[in-house]
Amino acid sequence: MDRPELPLPQLHAFVVLAEELHFGHAAARLGIAQPPLSQQIRRLEDKVGHALFHRAPGRVTLTPAGRELLPAARRALTDLTDGLAAARAVGSGRAGTLRLGFAASLALTVLPGLLRTFRDRFPGVRLDIHEMTTAPQIAALHDRAIDVGLLREPPADQPELGFTTVLSEPFVAVLPSAHPLAAQRTVRLAQLADSPFVLLPRAVGPQLYDRITGLCAEAGFTPRTVQHAVEWQTVCALVQTGLGVSLAPASIRRIRLKGVAFRRIEPGDARTRVAVAWRAGDPNPLVAHLLAAVSRDRPDRL
Repeated sequence: MDRPELPLPQLHAFVVLAEELHFGHAAARLGIAQPPLSQQIRRLEDKVGHALFHRAPGRVTLTPAGRELLPAARRALTDLTDGLAAARAVGSGRAGTLRLGFAASLALTVLPGLLRTFRDRFPGVRLDIHEMTTAPQIAALHDRAIDVGLLREPPADQPELGFTTVLSEPFVAVLPSAHPLAAQRTVRLAQLADSPFVLLPRAVGPQLYDRITGLCAEAGFTPRTVQHAVEWQTVCALVQTGLGVSLAPASIRRIRLKGVAFRRIEPGDARTRVAVAWRAGDPNPLVAHLLAAVSRDRPDRL
């Protein structure tokens, strides 16, 4: 069906005249002279093909055609007004949807504060949150499936993406409570050389996996991995069964599992980096707002 060509000034003039039923009053309300108002109405009637008003000395009334058109004309003007307001809100970053990917372990650290800060400042924005590990987040950013990622150990070879560090935290040893080393307050990495390991698979977080195995290499051994698990909570649960030990970010201590011990490690300067990631040059104002919220909520432990 062809779309009717009805200029908005004509529709606006029609609605105002239908409400006033007086050309002089309607013209004053529109801020125009009476002859231009009459011309607008005539042009609209020509497009409709029927008179919209009965004109008589001192009296203006709607015709049946005019009464039929009036509700649709009001809806069209209201919808346009609402649409313009919505477009302006989205364009300024006061509304819309922001798709955020996050690593599950960050729900224990930076994510809650970041979301509170952002929602307090932009209550009209809908947050579409997706839990995913680092490698899937990088792929989702390239595929435009998410707008921002919150991840561990960002890759260095991503010129199309921007990264900013929001947290740097130490590693801890994750041990079954019955493990001999659990009796110590601090564990030297070399002491774990003979223990089987439970680690995240490299495919879901290559940089973090390499960071952990690199720390082990610096301590003089290659970890003997007996089991992989995608989530840190699962890693801890497998350690609890006595299947092996692990190295994890210190925030994992907040996963309180009976039968699991978390111990500081030496050397104590080994840390893991948490970063926010986005597409470089993304014009979406919501991305800029999220990055500003990250700056406000940035922890001091960098």
